[in-house]
Amino acid sequence: MRLRVEFTTEPFDLDEAPPHAVVAREVVQGAALDAVDVGPFGNTAEGGAEAVLAAVDELVRESLRVGATRVSLQINVVPEDGA
Repeated sequence: MRLRVEFTTEPFDLDEAPPHAVVAREVVQGAALDAVDVGPFGNTAEGGAEAVLAAVDELVRESLRVGATRVSLQINVVPEDGA
């Protein structure tokens, strides 16, 4: 099964990326995921279910540890090619 996660961390800071946003970005970029797209107002990552779920666990824990007051995420099942 393939999954796609979309996530944001708060509080927002439009002048510079806060530590919780930097940590979340580092987690997904360092994970064994197939596709990662990070931006100022939302981020997505895609890959196998186990890799996505492991990355989600780490990004939530680490983002909260360094100051996030809210982590919003949505996880969707991505249809396999040929399905």
